[in-house]
Amino acid sequence: MKKLALLLCFPGLLFAQKKVGGPCECCEAIYQGMPKSISWETHISDKTEEGEPMEITGIIYQQDGKTPAPNVILYVYHTDARGKYSRGAGEECAKRNGKLRGWMKTDNMGRYKFVSIRPASYPNDNIPAHIHPVIKEPNKNEYYIDEYRFEGDKFLRKEDIARDENRGGSGIIKLIKNDKGIWIGKRDIILGKNIPNY
Repeated sequence: MKKLALLLCFPGLLFAQKKVGGPCECCEAIYQGMPKSISWETHISDKTEEGEPMEITGIIYQQDGKTPAPNVILYVYHTDARGKYSRGAGEECAKRNGKLRGWMKTDNMGRYKFVSIRPASYPNDNIPAHIHPVIKEPNKNEYYIDEYRFEGDKFLRKEDIARDENRGGSGIIKLIKNDKGIWIGKRDIILGKNIPNY
């Protein structure tokens, strides 16, 4: 009865008590160094960064998979062209994520875009190249979705894809190099899809 009374007086407590997405190692890095103002598009690497340029776009949808979701923060981070999380700064998780990290907040059409370099696989390993994404919706805690991985990656095996959770939808994207030498890819995301406790 006490809990019900508290929720009626303070409905925000409902969100504080419900942990969406389950455990999320270092998801707090989303807040470490987060800009005060966040656009729907961001440049993660600068022109001096070694590697092949890459541009990823997409739309984040509400749970119905049709309605665009505005004001959703998407945080991404990835390795450099040598497969390392190079020269990260700040708090512990931000250091672990490296310097190639960025934030976007979807616009009214649910759009996001990030420009960076194509990440490499970890050195001396057989894990596919990937980009780590974390979602932060209004009135929900942050949670991870499936990594961005790339069709044709020599380390991306069918059995690995079969084990994917498809959190937020499939993270496997096709990269196509345009006439300017930029790898172009697209991934749409559905909020809550295969996310525990959503």
